[in-house]
Amino acid sequence: MSALRTVTAYEAAMWRGLYRWITRRPRALAPGDVAFGHAGPVKPIFVVFIVLSALEVPILDLVISRLVPWPAVRYIALAAGVYGLVWMLGLLGALLTSPHVVGDAGIRIRNGTSVDVTIPWDAVAAVGHRYRSLPSSRAIQVERSGDRVVANLGTGGQTSVDVTLREPLRLPKTGPDPVHEIRFYADDPKDLVALARRR
Repeated sequence: MSALRTVTAYEAAMWRGLYRWITRRPRALAPGDVAFGHAGPVKPIFVVFIVLSALEVPILDLVISRLVPWPAVRYIALAAGVYGLVWMLGLLGALLTSPHVVGDAGIRIRNGTSVDVTIPWDAVAAVGHRYRSLPSSRAIQVERSGDRVVANLGTGGQTSVDVTLREPLRLPKTGPDPVHEIRFYADDPKDLVALARRR
């Protein structure tokens, strides 16, 4: 049941992201909050896949209509192709309309529908800027070095902001061990770090 709930929540978030992107209704920010995008590394990949899918749908429909005598097969393939195209647009929309936020509450780190974590200011010891490559493109990766645990909340297999915590914190989706440092990707890491340090 937990897996079904996760899939349903992911799907709903994707549709909300698509709606916000198409209607140009970004998430409302509190006074003083500043948003920072993080889609830079993956946006070109999404665009390529979306364009290829948009081309694939009519080509596959033409091929099936010429070779397969059953209209039902054609309609099922057409519906699946269109749904896949809309799904990819929704994922991109969710990524573009869910930025990181630096504000009074702290640093809110997001990654589309998979990551949404707020680090309060009283938990932050230091914020720095450094580009790092991760071993895979998964949104959440955990590194352990002795007793020290680092949570990498990357985008496109990269991070660019390091947040060192005063005390270890337990974060959702990073396992049972408390986290000592959080790394994430922002398109404008220098501006994000400068604003965070002023806070």
